[in-house]
Amino acid sequence: MSNKFALKLIAACALATGTTGLFAQHVHGAADNPYAGQQTRDIKALSSTQTEDLLAGKGMEQARAAELNGYPGPMHTLELGQQLELTATQRAASEQLMLKHKAEARALGEQLVEAERELDKAFAARRIDDAQLAAQTLRIGQLQAALRNSHLQTHLQQTRLLTPHQIKHYAQLRGYAGSAGASSTSKHQH
Repeated sequence: MSNKFALKLIAACALATGTTGLFAQHVHGAADNPYAGQQTRDIKALSSTQTEDLLAGKGMEQARAAELNGYPGPMHTLELGQQLELTATQRAASEQLMLKHKAEARALGEQLVEAERELDKAFAARRIDDAQLAAQTLRIGQLQAALRNSHLQTHLQQTRLLTPHQIKHYAQLRGYAGSAGASSTSKHQH
């Protein structure tokens, strides 16, 4: 039985049983489509929030593997500086690390947004071929990897600035006490 014939048969049965509204919803699916409304985005692959976060150098959960495994980040370390009893040297180094990282993350975020914009424009103009697609998605993937690496590297560098006691206390203050991340901090060399 062909797909067209099967759809006609289902439609006829739906009509006969009075379930045409239900059938129409499943055939057309606009109400169920998670992409509905996103066609008006400036860059289809990114929400406005994602774009803003990338341009602002926000973490966007890129360093979750580090954070939840006992590698503090500079932003939260500085926020908890008093409770962690940071020394003046640790605070200054953490602030410097944060500034350096934010600048790098913003630059990479800007490049990533622009690469996504270029891919979107190529599809919108219907001027993309296999080779262009491969090149553009490779570039986007490289930028995504570089951005994530930057976030994770920053956690590694921040961890080196802290004592084992501070790392353990950080995990407790962040609510990770008793987690794998909190218990693994004793393995770090400082």
